Amino acid sequence: MAVSRPQTRQFEAFMTNLSYARRMVEAGRMLTPFRSPTIDIDDFYRAAWVQAVAAIDHWLHEEVLRRVAELTLQDSPTMPPQLRRYELPLHRVEAVRRGEVTLSEAVAEHLREKLAVQALQHPGKISEVLRLVTEKKVWYEAAGCINQHFFQGRTTFNEKKFRSRYLEITQRRNKIAHDADLIDGDLERRRPIDDADVTDAIDWIERIALAIAHVLDDEG
Repeated sequence: MAVSRPQTRQFEAFMTNLSYARRMVEAGRMLTPFRSPTIDIDDFYRAAWVQAVAAIDHWLHEEVLRRVAELTLQDSPTMPPQLRRYELPLHRVEAVRRGEVTLSEAVAEHLREKLAVQALQHPGKISEVLRLVTEKKVWYEAAGCINQHFFQGRTTFNEKKFRSRYLEITQRRNKIAHDADLIDGDLERRRPIDDADVTDAIDWIERIALAIAHVLDDEG
């Protein structure tokens, strides 16, 4: 059974951002026959890789904000403990007391400010943020989702392997973004990359986002 795509503005934006990355890959393929000393086709693939990681980073931020806003509106006793203990600065508490904003709005605004300076590109950091909206072991359950729904039992990803796959992708992104993708110790040669490499990374990012969304939405 395939995993259905969440029908939210946040996930639609994620898919749109991923499509930008896929179009960069396609542009690289189309330009390959016209390689010249002035055009490095591989840079299209590097840009696509960075864009794909940015897409899931952005989605995770927006998804957590959406769910936090919904949970605080409900004031449910089943609210995750991490969110129930969430601290607000006094000026936001005062704004709620004066009726200038709702509690839900105050929490979401404060969280948005905090998350704005955090990159969600490490599995541990993602787990920490997701505890605001769920008590589930998200990476563990998402690994099972990948095995069952995406590969129909042909894979045996456990939590460690699943987290490692995501980390491999984000670490390569960091090499591209921060080190110009240069080979360690070399100031001229870059790591090899091709359309197959980046397409596989983009496909994995889509699977990972879908698996995480499935775990968050599953009430079982």
